Amino acid sequence: MVNCLPAPRVQKGQVSRNVAGNWTSICAGVLHHLMSQYHDLLIALRKITRAIDLHSKQLAKETGLTAPQLLVLQSVASVRRAKPSDVARQVHLSQATITSIVDRLVRAGLVKRERNEHDRRSLEIVITDEGLKRLVDAPELLQADFLTAFDGLADWEKSLLVSSMQKIAFMMDAENLDAAPILEVGDLDAGGA
Repeated sequence: MVNCLPAPRVQKGQVSRNVAGNWTSICAGVLHHLMSQYHDLLIALRKITRAIDLHSKQLAKETGLTAPQLLVLQSVASVRRAKPSDVARQVHLSQATITSIVDRLVRAGLVKRERNEHDRRSLEIVITDEGLKRLVDAPELLQADFLTAFDGLADWEKSLLVSSMQKIAFMMDAENLDAAPILEVGDLDAGGA
């Protein structure tokens, strides 16, 4: 809430109506400016959310995968077989989230779970031929263009953006949420394949 200072006291002989009127006008101007900033911030956040949502829907329509599923598939494909814990570390998601995503990828026939040759107690995620084909056909993730534009910024601009976004996450009580470095709206282990 915006608090304006009380109107200045008026000495005897001054026209108090003009001073109070001017002060009210100043407070209204400050309030209008702050409300405009709130409005602009909320619109910018909504545009970001909308762009991510539209791209996620396009990705799901073209590939049947969500961005987190595609990211996990890419992570496994980079090494052909991987421990779930290694994938979780690489994509910055919890082990439980990775397990749920891998369950969906297994049902879609894009990966399979196999026992490690040297340690039969250990399961590994292995990409299938269908998984490799799906990766070849997959469009770029939204952040590819974003990262190209971000890399073109000066270092001070990058630092300013990172700290501003971290502050927004803090202000929204979102700093401790499980989040991968991908642009995706919604539950990271829901939907898709």
